Amino acid sequence: MSRRFFAVLLLLLVPLVSSCGLIDYYFLPPPDDTAQELFETGMDYMKEKRYGHAAESFLKLKDRYPFSPLTPKAEVALGDAYYFDGKYPEAAEAYKEFETLHPSNPNIPYVLFQMALSNYNQFRTIDLRQDNVKEALEIFYRLEESFPASEFSKAAKEHIYKCRKILAEHEIFVADFFWRTGQYGAAWHRYMYILENFADVVEFKDYVRKRAEYSYFEHQKTLSEEERERIQWTWKRLLKWL
Repeated sequence: MSRRFFAVLLLLLVPLVSSCGLIDYYFLPPPDDTAQELFETGMDYMKEKRYGHAAESFLKLKDRYPFSPLTPKAEVALGDAYYFDGKYPEAAEAYKEFETLHPSNPNIPYVLFQMALSNYNQFRTIDLRQDNVKEALEIFYRLEESFPASEFSKAAKEHIYKCRKILAEHEIFVADFFWRTGQYGAAWHRYMYILENFADVVEFKDYVRKRAEYSYFEHQKTLSEEERERIQWTWKRLLKWL
C-alpha cells in the first residue's frame, strides 16, 4: 500500500474517533462523585443552610460508599441536616441509626444529645400524648449516666427538668379533667401520682396539693366506712412524707 492510501485512511478515521468521543459524552452516564466530593458538597450546602440538598449528598455518600472512612461523618451530618431543617422525626431516626451502627464512636455523646433534642422538639401541646418527651427524657438520662464528664451530659441537665415539667403539666391536665367532670376518685389518684413522682417540679406543687385535698374530701363522700379509713391512712402517710 502506498503512503497516499494510509494518509486517506487516517483522514477517514479521525471523524469516527471524534464521534465516538461525542457518543460517550452524550449517551454514557457521567462518573459518580467520589466520597470526598459528596461529603464536601454536603458540607458546603450545610454552610449555605440548604439542608435538603445537604441531606441528599450525605444520603448518596452513605448509599454508595458504606465502607468509606467519611461515611460515619456523613451519617452524623445527615442527622444534623434533618435537625436544622426542622425535620425532627427524620433527625431522631438518623441519629438512632448512627448509635446502632457505631456504639463506640467518639461522637456518641453528641448524637445522644441531638437525638434527645429531636424528640423533645416534637412536643406540641399538653393535652396530647407525650411519648416523644418521654423518649427524650430517657435519652437525656442515658447520656448523663453513660458520659457524665461530657459537655453534652452537663447540657442535658436543664433539658431533663424541662421534660419533667412537661410531663407533670400533662398529668395535671388529665387530673384537672377528672376534677372538672366530677370524677374525684380518679382526680385524687392522679394528683397523688403527681405529688409522688414529680416532687422536684416545684412550680406546681402547691396547686397539686390543694387540688388533691379537695378531691380527697369530695371522693370520701362516695365511700363506705372501711374504704374511707383505708384512704385516710394513705393520705396521712403522703402528707407526712411531703
